[in-house]
Amino acid sequence: SISDIPFNGPVGAVRVGLMPDGFTLNPTLQELENSRLDLVVAGVLNQETNEIEVIMVEAGAMQVPEDEMVDALEFSKQGIREMIKVQQQMMREIGKEKRSVNLKSYDFDAVRERFPELQNRVEQLVRETARNQLNKPERDRGMDNLQSELVLAAEMEGAGADFVESIKEYFSHLVGEYTRRMIVEEDMRIDGRRPEEIRPITCEVGLISRTHGSGLFRRGLTQVLTLLTLGPISDMQKIDDLSPDESKRYLHHYNFPPFSVGETGMLRGPRRREIGHGALAERALVNLIPDEEDFPYTVRLVSEVLSSNGSTSMASVCASTLALMDAGVPMKDNKAVAGIAMGLIKEQDKVAVLTDIQGFEDKYGDMDFKVAGTDTGITA
Repeated sequence: SISDIPFNGPVGAVRVGLMPDGFTLNPTLQELENSRLDLVVAGVLNQETNEIEVIMVEAGAMQVPEDEMVDALEFSKQGIREMIKVQQQMMREIGKEKRSVNLKSYDFDAVRERFPELQNRVEQLVRETARNQLNKPERDRGMDNLQSELVLAAEMEGAGADFVESIKEYFSHLVGEYTRRMIVEEDMRIDGRRPEEIRPITCEVGLISRTHGSGLFRRGLTQVLTLLTLGPISDMQKIDDLSPDESKRYLHHYNFPPFSVGETGMLRGPRRREIGHGALAERALVNLIPDEEDFPYTVRLVSEVLSSNGSTSMASVCASTLALMDAGVPMKDNKAVAGIAMGLIKEQDKVAVLTDIQGFEDKYGDMDFKVAGTDTGITA
């Protein structure tokens, strides 16, 4: 914010705790031990409306009801506003004038002139995909074929690399535009579902005989297998960092191999995605794991993504619940945890909330909001 780099900030962020006497901003580590909620919210200030707009949420909770979570988000905004005020003051006192930059541009007008029928063809393709309820491979094939046809036609006429890039960018722009318009105006999604519909779900347990527990969860083309192993308390993972925790007896690991999205690639160590998704799935379940006095075991879950088309982290939560039940782990309050990814489409004054988004809607939508919990409340 104080540099000469163009930036649409500043961004403010706070942590919110939920104590017996109410919400608190930026609680200490000692206070968090007695908190039912560990919520981090980041936001920006809309200069036109003077309202705080949320851009990031991350939370772990002890089955906090939905209305309390909404109140916590609203409570966080006062702290975010103060954080932004401080940064704005710094900008006024020591901030540099922002430099002007020439952003990469695409010649959409030239593409429209060369392919005047393109808009109608893309709209027709999007609608046929939804009407026929085509699955991901069929949809991708149809869109790839149309885009390849346009690129080939342009290259045959001697078009340069910049024009070809403009074709691809404009094609993607049109697909997103018509997909979003179809959702907010007709309540029709790209796979034919209504906004609130969930893809077909199947659950299986006990698939792997040599592990203590296993669960296979499938939602549409997203499929996750979780394997569970129990060990003695001495198998706990030792923690050597700046956190107050010295050990962990509940471990959740998440693997996302390239073949799950039809690709080839090296199988190396955990990357950003594996670490982040594993942490989210672990956080969703950790507060339901029985205490050491009641269940003196170390619990390790490994979620293997077999096929991916959106929200594998939430599928991992569901598969892990199945594996925990299969292994006979006595979950607190006899609760099962499930998770789902929610989406949002905003077009001017029209808003559509989507349940169980897939990768396509994650790409062209305005929000990917993963929520996990029990029938009592939210856990992550």
